[in-house]
Amino acid sequence: MDIQRNTLLPAPLARATGLIVSLLLLAGCSTGQMVVRGSQTILDSGVIAMNSETDLELARTAMPANLKLIEGMLLEDPGNIELLLFAAQGFYGYSYGFIESEDTDRAGALYRRCFEYARQTLPLRGFDFDPEISSPDDIRAALASADKKDVPAIFWTASCQGKWIDMNRDKVAGFAGLGNVEVMMQRVLELDDSYFHGATHLFFGVFYGGRAPMLGGDFARAEQHFERAAEINDNKLLLVDLMHAEFLDRQQLNRDGFHQRLTGILEAPDDLYPEMALINGISKQKAGLLLEHEDDWF
Repeated sequence: MDIQRNTLLPAPLARATGLIVSLLLLAGCSTGQMVVRGSQTILDSGVIAMNSETDLELARTAMPANLKLIEGMLLEDPGNIELLLFAAQGFYGYSYGFIESEDTDRAGALYRRCFEYARQTLPLRGFDFDPEISSPDDIRAALASADKKDVPAIFWTASCQGKWIDMNRDKVAGFAGLGNVEVMMQRVLELDDSYFHGATHLFFGVFYGGRAPMLGGDFARAEQHFERAAEINDNKLLLVDLMHAEFLDRQQLNRDGFHQRLTGILEAPDDLYPEMALINGISKQKAGLLLEHEDDWF
């Protein structure tokens, strides 16, 4: 007992040592970084509040200011993975929800910004590859060591890159990168297929459903992915039916399925999925736009 007691620091010295260590740790961060890192729980709450918003116009008006706030915070703390992911997710949601159907050029630029933020998280998670110019085999090898904690960085990089490609189909170099997106999304599927409400299954539903079989489409696989996405969300996320109708029913010339899914979205109660009210509201708006073109497509 005496030997053990003698190895401990006296109480005053222990407190002084703790204070010195704390000061040294704080010295490594600027005041701006400390403020930013202390504010991240507020951003978490802000995302929850935004996802629950039922007034689409209010959300559309509020999102740009929130995005600029995040960009300002990143100027103070540019290596902050959580902030980079907030920025990527925010620009993706704003572009998809409010810009893409009105101005594809602007949406493409915003998706590019989304991608630039997301890709910065890869080296911060220890991955040494360029999602645009590395080969699919090199990316597959680099991601072999990934685990579940790496999923957000991989998913948002792939999602933003995929949407940028979608907005720039006339650019051959960009379209060629779709294979890299597929590899990253496949790794997410292996690590955590339910991440972000099963969005990886939505990606593959569109990936296989939006093309004719002779061009690499696979309607049976697309159907399986849409069914899994619906299962993950207990059939409450209207985005699943929206994408099923737009990319699979339409490709199969299944007018009845297309019409029934979209009218089902419009008739769904507004409180079907309160924590995802915003995306459900956006899905209703997009469903109405798609139905306006039903006679043109079938």
